[in-house]
Amino acid sequence: MNFKDYIRVINDFPQPGISFKDITTLLKNGRAYREVIGQLTERLQGKQIDLIAGPEARGFVIGAPLAIALGVGFVPIRKSGKLPGETIEADYALEYGKDKLAMHKDAIAPGQKVLIADDLLATGGTIATSINLVKQLGGEVVGAAFLIELLELNGREKLDGAEIFSLIQY
Repeated sequence: MNFKDYIRVINDFPQPGISFKDITTLLKNGRAYREVIGQLTERLQGKQIDLIAGPEARGFVIGAPLAIALGVGFVPIRKSGKLPGETIEADYALEYGKDKLAMHKDAIAPGQKVLIADDLLATGGTIATSINLVKQLGGEVVGAAFLIELLELNGREKLDGAEIFSLIQY
Protein backbone atom coordinates (compact mmCIF):
# COMPACT_ATOMS: atom_id res chain seq x y z
CA MET A 1 0.00 0.00 0.00
CA ASN A 2 1.34 3.40 -0.96
CA PHE A 3 0.54 5.58 2.05
CA LYS A 4 1.36 8.75 0.14
CA ASP A 5 -1.80 8.12 -1.88
CA TYR A 6 -3.80 8.69 1.32
CA ILE A 7 -2.02 11.84 2.52
CA ARG A 8 -3.27 15.23 1.37
CA VAL A 9 -0.56 17.80 0.72
CA ILE A 10 -1.62 21.39 1.36
CA ASN A 11 0.74 24.01 -0.02
CA ASP A 12 1.43 27.27 1.81
CA PHE A 13 0.01 26.03 5.14
CA PRO A 14 0.43 27.18 7.86
CA GLN A 15 2.50 29.81 6.07
CA PRO A 16 3.84 30.49 2.57
CA GLY A 17 6.47 28.01 1.42
CA ILE A 18 5.35 25.17 3.70
CA SER A 19 4.01 21.98 2.12
CA PHE A 20 1.83 20.54 4.91
CA LYS A 21 1.35 16.78 5.01
CA ASP A 22 -2.23 16.28 6.21
CA ILE A 23 -2.70 12.77 7.64
CA THR A 24 -6.41 13.24 8.41
CA THR A 25 -7.21 11.83 4.97
CA LEU A 26 -5.28 8.66 5.86
CA LEU A 27 -6.79 8.39 9.34
CA LYS A 28 -10.35 8.44 8.00
CA ASN A 29 -9.58 5.39 5.85
CA GLY A 30 -9.79 2.45 8.24
CA ARG A 31 -7.86 0.07 6.00
CA ALA A 32 -4.96 2.50 5.47
CA TYR A 33 -4.84 3.50 9.16
CA ARG A 34 -4.84 -0.16 10.24
CA GLU A 35 -2.06 -0.90 7.73
CA VAL A 36 0.09 1.96 9.11
CA ILE A 37 -0.19 0.58 12.63
CA GLY A 38 0.37 -2.96 11.33
CA GLN A 39 3.55 -2.03 9.47
CA LEU A 40 4.96 -0.08 12.42
CA THR A 41 4.11 -2.99 14.72
CA GLU A 42 5.88 -5.41 12.37
CA ARG A 43 9.02 -3.24 12.27
CA LEU A 44 9.09 -3.03 16.06
CA GLN A 45 8.53 -6.73 16.78
CA GLY A 46 11.29 -8.15 18.92
CA LYS A 47 12.36 -4.73 20.18
CA GLN A 48 12.18 -4.53 23.94
CA ILE A 49 9.61 -1.81 24.69
CA ASP A 50 7.84 -1.24 28.00
CA LEU A 51 5.96 1.94 27.09
CA ILE A 52 5.19 4.16 24.15
CA ALA A 53 5.16 7.92 24.71
CA GLY A 54 3.52 10.26 22.23
CA PRO A 55 3.37 14.05 22.08
CA GLU A 56 -0.03 15.64 21.60
CA ALA A 57 -2.04 15.50 19.56
CA ARG A 58 -1.07 13.46 16.54
CA GLY A 59 1.39 11.40 18.58
CA PHE A 60 -1.70 10.05 20.33
CA VAL A 61 -3.25 8.75 17.09
CA ILE A 62 -0.07 6.87 16.19
CA GLY A 63 1.26 5.99 19.65
CA ALA A 64 -1.90 4.73 21.37
CA PRO A 65 -2.95 2.17 18.73
CA LEU A 66 0.68 1.10 18.36
CA ALA A 67 0.88 0.53 22.13
CA ILE A 68 -2.27 -1.62 21.98
CA ALA A 69 -0.87 -3.62 19.05
CA LEU A 70 2.41 -4.24 20.91
CA GLY A 71 0.69 -4.96 24.24
CA VAL A 72 2.43 -2.14 26.13
CA GLY A 73 1.26 1.00 27.90
CA PHE A 74 0.91 4.48 26.46
CA VAL A 75 2.11 7.71 28.09
CA PRO A 76 0.83 11.07 26.81
CA ILE A 77 3.19 14.00 26.48
CA ARG A 78 1.14 17.18 26.72
CA LYS A 79 1.58 20.91 26.53
CA SER A 80 2.18 22.63 29.84
CA GLY A 81 -0.88 22.93 32.09
CA LYS A 82 -2.86 20.09 30.47
CA LEU A 83 -2.00 17.20 32.82
CA PRO A 84 -3.79 17.03 36.19
CA GLY A 85 -1.07 15.40 38.31
CA GLU A 86 2.44 16.41 39.33
CA THR A 87 4.54 16.94 36.21
CA ILE A 88 7.98 17.64 34.86
CA GLU A 89 8.37 20.09 31.98
CA ALA A 90 10.86 20.98 29.28
CA ASP A 91 11.01 24.01 26.99
CA TYR A 92 11.24 23.67 23.26
CA ALA A 93 11.63 26.19 20.46
CA LEU A 94 8.89 26.96 18.01
CA GLU A 95 9.41 28.90 14.82
CA TYR A 96 8.11 32.08 16.49
CA GLY A 97 8.72 31.52 20.19
CA LYS A 98 8.84 28.84 22.86
CA ASP A 99 6.48 26.34 24.41
CA LYS A 100 6.69 23.61 27.04
CA LEU A 101 5.92 19.92 27.02
CA ALA A 102 5.03 18.02 30.18
CA MET A 103 4.74 14.47 31.50
CA HIS A 104 3.44 13.13 34.77
CA LYS A 105 6.31 12.53 37.22
CA ASP A 106 5.13 8.96 37.74
CA ALA A 107 4.64 8.17 34.02
CA ILE A 108 7.90 6.27 33.62
CA ALA A 109 9.84 4.24 36.15
CA PRO A 110 13.64 4.35 36.05
CA GLY A 111 14.99 1.81 33.59
CA GLN A 112 11.79 1.39 31.58
CA LYS A 113 12.37 1.14 27.85
CA VAL A 114 10.37 3.77 25.98
CA LEU A 115 9.60 4.26 22.31
CA ILE A 116 8.54 7.75 21.20
CA ALA A 117 5.80 7.74 18.53
CA ASP A 118 4.45 10.60 16.46
CA ASP A 119 2.95 11.22 13.05
CA LEU A 120 5.85 13.21 11.63
CA LEU A 121 9.54 13.87 12.13
CA ALA A 122 10.37 17.33 10.80
CA THR A 123 13.01 19.48 12.53
CA GLY A 124 13.15 17.15 15.53
CA GLY A 125 12.46 19.77 18.21
CA THR A 126 9.32 18.19 19.68
CA ILE A 127 10.81 14.70 19.65
CA ALA A 128 14.12 15.85 21.15
CA THR A 129 12.14 17.48 23.96
CA SER A 130 10.12 14.28 24.42
CA ILE A 131 13.34 12.27 24.65
CA ASN A 132 14.63 14.75 27.23
CA LEU A 133 11.50 14.26 29.37
CA VAL A 134 11.76 10.47 29.21
CA LYS A 135 15.42 10.64 30.26
CA GLN A 136 14.63 13.05 33.12
CA LEU A 137 12.36 10.35 34.54
CA GLY A 138 15.08 7.71 34.21
CA GLY A 139 13.59 6.01 31.15
CA GLU A 140 15.69 4.57 28.36
CA VAL A 141 14.66 5.71 24.88
CA VAL A 142 14.89 2.69 22.57
CA GLY A 143 13.83 4.55 19.44
CA ALA A 144 11.27 6.73 17.73
CA ALA A 145 8.58 5.70 15.24
CA PHE A 146 6.86 7.92 12.68
CA LEU A 147 4.42 7.66 9.83
CA ILE A 148 6.28 10.43 7.94
CA GLU A 149 9.84 11.74 7.95
CA LEU A 150 10.77 14.97 6.18
CA LEU A 151 14.36 14.14 5.25
CA GLU A 152 15.43 17.63 4.10
CA LEU A 153 14.83 19.05 7.60
CA ASN A 154 17.42 16.70 9.19
CA GLY A 155 15.35 16.00 12.31
CA ARG A 156 17.35 12.85 13.02
CA GLU A 157 20.37 14.96 13.89
CA LYS A 158 18.61 16.34 16.99
CA LEU A 159 17.59 12.93 18.35
CA ASP A 160 20.80 11.96 20.12
CA GLY A 161 21.41 8.89 17.96
CA ALA A 162 17.99 7.32 18.65
CA GLU A 163 17.00 4.54 16.28
CA ILE A 164 14.38 5.92 13.87
CA PHE A 165 11.53 4.00 12.21
CA SER A 166 9.56 5.85 9.52
CA LEU A 167 7.16 4.48 6.92
CA ILE A 168 7.19 7.40 4.46
CA GLN A 169 9.96 9.81 3.56
CA TYR A 170 9.53 13.09 1.72
